[in-house]
Amino acid sequence: MIKYRSIRKEAIIEQIIERSRFIAHAKPVETKEEALEFFDKVRARQKAATHNVPAYVIGEKSQLQWASDDGEPQGSSGAPIVHMLLKEEITNTAIIVTRYFGGIKLGIGGLVRAYTGTAKQAIEAAGICNVQEMNTMSIKLDYNYLARLQSLADGSIFSIGNIVYEDKITVDIIMEPERAEEAVSILSDLTGGCFTETGLRQELIKI
Repeated sequence: MIKYRSIRKEAIIEQIIERSRFIAHAKPVETKEEALEFFDKVRARQKAATHNVPAYVIGEKSQLQWASDDGEPQGSSGAPIVHMLLKEEITNTAIIVTRYFGGIKLGIGGLVRAYTGTAKQAIEAAGICNVQEMNTMSIKLDYNYLARLQSLADGSIFSIGNIVYEDKITVDIIMEPERAEEAVSILSDLTGGCFTETGLRQELIKI
């Protein structure tokens, strides 16, 4: 089941708008503390900037929302970035947009477009993804079953995660919770029941 939408990785983009330099840093985060630490690191790298405008949306239902205009006119920068994230239904994401003023004032509307447009490019560069609840079942089986197992893993019922090579192989089988019985049935048919389940856990996975 899809829990929410987020971004895959950290990303940085830069553009020039009316001689002002805008740099957006986006990062997937899980907590407010992680977001604030990220903002501090970017500010430290961009000390000479005119503005560093931070915003985050966190939580499966976007419960935590925060932004600052960092000296820009009120409501012209931070809040519009939050609104953009909510409109795109993206959460667990922190964005900070740095501006080096180029001498031309943009007006409120121009600032809104500049900050949200730059932030949106950053989340697109980071890769928008779904975060889905999945079961990961670790199984141990003989080496001679691996090639066939890999050929059966097409992602529709299960996919293969980490593989550990020892006296036997331990393979992580990843599936939607509701497909668990089907996956076990396929494994039983493949191995004649000769596999051992060594662990089962639920995880949130980006797809």
